[in-house]
Amino acid sequence: FNLQLWNNYFHLAVAFITQDSLQLENFSHAKYNKIQNKYGDMRRLIGFAIRDMWYKLGQNKICFIPGMVGPILEMTLIPEVELRKATIPIFFDMMLCEYQWTGEFKKFENEIILKLDHEVEGGRGDEHYMQLFESILMECAKQHPGISSLVRSFVSLVKKLLERLLDYRAVMNDENKDNRMSCTVNLL
Repeated sequence: FNLQLWNNYFHLAVAFITQDSLQLENFSHAKYNKIQNKYGDMRRLIGFAIRDMWYKLGQNKICFIPGMVGPILEMTLIPEVELRKATIPIFFDMMLCEYQWTGEFKKFENEIILKLDHEVEGGRGDEHYMQLFESILMECAKQHPGISSLVRSFVSLVKKLLERLLDYRAVMNDENKDNRMSCTVNLL
């Protein structure tokens, strides 16, 4: 097992699918259709490959926690539903992996909270992501009763944080200083 090789693979793959030139939703409808018809959505293919490779790591997954939390989060925030559905479960696997090694998943939790703030501030994330994140992780938790209460608490925490971050981002352009201050206080 070559940690550096795998680390390079994951970072390169995430860098590829998050590059601006592949964010099809930013293009005009005509350009979007032309690219879709000619090449398809390459982000989805690479995202599925990342997912498949993650699950092949076996006991070596722990080496990538918390280091890969940010890149995986960045990938899951791409507004492509099938990509999100395929890759959000990696978070549960990370939690489960850390829990099996340490009895908790604090490193994962701290990292995702830190990175989520940065990503939402950068314009990523939406209401649909928040709902999908919650439903997928809660569904995964049902299959692991020993960790389900911890996952439920974590999901609740992240959902509240994401709601506040999205509200904050929405009012930053608001002229009303009271609204901005209220969102800032809620976020804090």
